[in-house]
Amino acid sequence: MRLTNLFKAASLALIAIAATGFPSSAQIRVVATTPDLASIAREIGGDKVTVVALAKPTEDPHFVDAKPSHIVTLNRADALIEGGAELELGWLPPLLENSRNGRIAAGAPGRIVASEGIRMLEIPTSFDRSKGDVHSLGNPHFLIDPVNVRIIARNIADHFAQIDPKSAATYNGNLARFNTKLDVKYADWQKQLAPFRGARIVTYHKDFVYLAGRFGLNIVDELEAKPGIAPSPAHLAEVIGKMKTTNAKVILVQPFQNRKTAETVARQTGAVVLDVPQQPGAAPNTTTYFDLMDNIVNTLAGAFRTLK
Repeated sequence: MRLTNLFKAASLALIAIAATGFPSSAQIRVVATTPDLASIAREIGGDKVTVVALAKPTEDPHFVDAKPSHIVTLNRADALIEGGAELELGWLPPLLENSRNGRIAAGAPGRIVASEGIRMLEIPTSFDRSKGDVHSLGNPHFLIDPVNVRIIARNIADHFAQIDPKSAATYNGNLARFNTKLDVKYADWQKQLAPFRGARIVTYHKDFVYLAGRFGLNIVDELEAKPGIAPSPAHLAEVIGKMKTTNAKVILVQPFQNRKTAETVARQTGAVVLDVPQQPGAAPNTTTYFDLMDNIVNTLAGAFRTLK
């Protein structure tokens, strides 16, 4: 019922827009599903683009609250950047269908899928929904690996150049500057976390796999026994036992996850709970991808240093 009302409201809005016409703009109108992708798009597009994100920084990207305004926004877009790998499977397809915008249809230059070219981790050998929110194409939380971001930025620059060929040199120049900065920052992030390679952590969800792999952290367990399913007391007891055995003292949570559950486990293990959002804007002074990664690395290194 709610979706029906949503699409009715959006249809009325689209009719109104069609009657008045779109405002003229020389800029590419870019819609990103999440703030991290929006941040990278701004770096590559510069003043040639306007960028909006559909998801809020503190919102679970798996379960974004679909709104009529999202359909209108997508209808007006010249480009859509999505995470892919089924990250937005639960909410994006109906919005796209109702946006009626061929510029961002699958296969169009304006459709940019961030997961293309990424070496995906945790691709299941068989697909079984009883195992929780498992993604058949692999774990979609790959943007907190800086090496993956180089691939994504290149993909965005290539698509922007297809949409706006006369500005291709600008996009490639912005990409080169982005990569230069990324190389410097990546070396710094590696340096900060190098003393703590092998450090044992627990996460709420399977959302730090790529970060752990890139920087040599050891994920002991997740508070969720199955992805997307609330932890049971029995599973939490197993996690507590494993943390005591391995001496894991750090638990990572994101804004939309149950911090009280993490605090309960922390009290019984002597661990600390770290708020580590993966989206720019969720933590203070994190408007860009570089700010986001600085915050993640500084938070982790500070905790490891204190616990050492």
